[in-house]
Amino acid sequence: MIEIKTPAEIESMRRASRVVAEVLAELGPLVKPGVSTKELDSFAERRVRDLGAVPAFLGYRGYPATLCVSINEEIVHGIPSPKRIVKEGDIVSLDMGAILEGFYGDAAITAAAGKIKGPAQRLMDVTKRSLELALSEVKAGARLGDVSHAVQKYAEAQGMAVVKEFTGHGIGRHLHEDPSIPNYGKAGTGPVLRAGMTLAIEPMLCLGRAEVVVKDDGWTAVSADGSLAAHYEHTVAVTEDGCDILSAAD
Repeated sequence: MIEIKTPAEIESMRRASRVVAEVLAELGPLVKPGVSTKELDSFAERRVRDLGAVPAFLGYRGYPATLCVSINEEIVHGIPSPKRIVKEGDIVSLDMGAILEGFYGDAAITAAAGKIKGPAQRLMDVTKRSLELALSEVKAGARLGDVSHAVQKYAEAQGMAVVKEFTGHGIGRHLHEDPSIPNYGKAGTGPVLRAGMTLAIEPMLCLGRAEVVVKDDGWTAVSADGSLAAHYEHTVAVTEDGCDILSAAD
């Protein structure tokens, strides 16, 4: 069942999502050669709590950190570690959630460490643009498949592979709610979007093939062929004529 949020509930979600947006904006410049992923995670937890929120991922289904830090071929759910050091030329996906006033916000960015190669930059650009195109399809009366199709159509036209094992999701009082939001699908299919639905839309693309392997830690998902991956995400509310990006930075 897809829940419809009240305007007051959406405002609570906006406040939670803006915590996420602010912390991610602060984290981006910290992604530099020599920093450990644990340092990034510690910074994120401190800042989330400073802003009056609670880390959403910490302890969720046993996940041991505030931040997911996924480097290069790691697609999602990379566990921070003091031994995992960012290197020149890495691309680093940062995924984070926060809880405030009983509601969740969730967003992700991919950041470059120093100077990166052209294909890596193009992957990041295409992934970010695919999210923008997906958001442009969100409005009351549209179909969920329109959103999913927008990601797939653009990504594949640009020669990128769409990860199918992981999807976006509804969000609100829980981190993961209905509906599941694949990054592939057929336009004109799926549930009809209604004003007040709240969604976390998150394209994950690879430079090579999209098959996924989960590492022995039980969390870190990597591209099976070792190709680079990128990840962007926003939490949004459906409106009558578009979408309200709750995790937009001020």
